[in-house]
Amino acid sequence: MIHENVSAEASVLAVTGGANGIGLAVAKQWHAAGGEVILLDLNQGALRDAVESLGSRARGIQVDVIDSNSINAAMDDISSNEGKLNALVNCAGFARHARLDELLDADFIKMFDVHLGGALRVSRGAYPLLRKAARGGESAAVVHLSSAAGVHGIPGRVSYGTSKAGIAGMVRTLAVEWGPDNIRVNAVNPGPTRTALVDELIAKHEIQVEPLVKRTPLARMPVVAEVASPIVFLCSAAASFITGVCLPIDGGLTIDGNWYAE
Repeated sequence: MIHENVSAEASVLAVTGGANGIGLAVAKQWHAAGGEVILLDLNQGALRDAVESLGSRARGIQVDVIDSNSINAAMDDISSNEGKLNALVNCAGFARHARLDELLDADFIKMFDVHLGGALRVSRGAYPLLRKAARGGESAAVVHLSSAAGVHGIPGRVSYGTSKAGIAGMVRTLAVEWGPDNIRVNAVNPGPTRTALVDELIAKHEIQVEPLVKRTPLARMPVVAEVASPIVFLCSAAASFITGVCLPIDGGLTIDGNWYAE
């Protein structure tokens, strides 16, 4: 699903949460466009399988996004081997839903620490490598995986939605801070996408597919490749004058702002 104007030749992309779901789909599309891929993930077994599925021009590094030492070690590894980063995609995350009166401190602290804190830490660690690429006249970009839940209120998603809403503020601020370095920073806001994580929520009846599809103008849920393609575009030189944007990828689901209603 890569557009003909998107080329990743001689370009290096790192993606957190890269061993599965949207992160792996991004890696596959970047790889197909001729780029090098570094998968960053906590799950070593899934990481190994994902790297094997890609073949050449791909490798994996085990990383814990809530551990700055782990992140810094990964960036040192990339600096020693690839020497630069042209694109960073932050996809690491998890889902745990409850209303506020049911949440424990540990629940929302971990949610913020992974989704928002993790994206901040990894971006901070990657900054010197992105800046090096930009100073060499190459494309340099960061794309964060946010969510429609960070824009529209959904019952039972208070910690998840709040963590994702924080990404929008981070994107706008970093777009201003890093713009003079010619590093672009954007995010995407997908609606529910057919990933293993969403399938688990469907099985628990936390997401109702039929009413969701009924309220979506395009009348279906997207597959991961349809979310990955815009991310890859934003990472590429084809999006060279786009920064500070949070792009909805939801088939029109959030147009009326009432997508969770029965």
